[in-house]
Amino acid sequence: MAKQGQTTHQGLDGLTAAARDAATATPAGKGLPPVHLWNPPFCGDLDMRIAHDGTWFYMGTPIGRPALVRLFSTILKREDGKHFLVTPVEKVGIRVDDAPFLAVEMLKEMHGRDRLLRFRTNVDDWVACDSGHRLRFEAAADGGLTPYLHVRSDLWAKVTRALYYDLVDMGEERVVDGRPMFGVASGGEFFAMADAEQVRGAL
Repeated sequence: MAKQGQTTHQGLDGLTAAARDAATATPAGKGLPPVHLWNPPFCGDLDMRIAHDGTWFYMGTPIGRPALVRLFSTILKREDGKHFLVTPVEKVGIRVDDAPFLAVEMLKEMHGRDRLLRFRTNVDDWVACDSGHRLRFEAAADGGLTPYLHVRSDLWAKVTRALYYDLVDMGEERVVDGRPMFGVASGGEFFAMADAEQVRGAL
């Protein structure tokens, strides 16, 4: 990967080879590379960006190969609010406009009376929404809310607007810390969106 001060880099072929080498560090070739165990030296920033809509760009050009985006996503790491691509021997910084992933599909499962929501990301990871993978809701510029789903470590997926409306449709009121809140339940947890009275006033 690029050393600090370089302006070109090996190109996507070099990145791909490094990512594939990192993937071989996973036992039996299954699961995700153990990036949380790697602490290589920082080698500078790379001209790679993940846009608001989840598109990955390299040197200003969209990366049009989904398999390549998927491969890079497996070596993604976030530290101190900044995103990096990491291998066992080096680490490069990339830019992320919002969240590195998008939640683009949702399945609802019922286990007795309990609901479990499963989300598919734009890189085809499936994430069950529960105490370990929580939903949070941030104020949006248009006055609404933008949901985010915790994918792994400190990496989040922005939930698409269409799925947000689905979450609102299945929302309910519960008392949280003595306050009536509107939110959605999944995996035995309740994820509050907003004050229930404010929601009622907006309807």
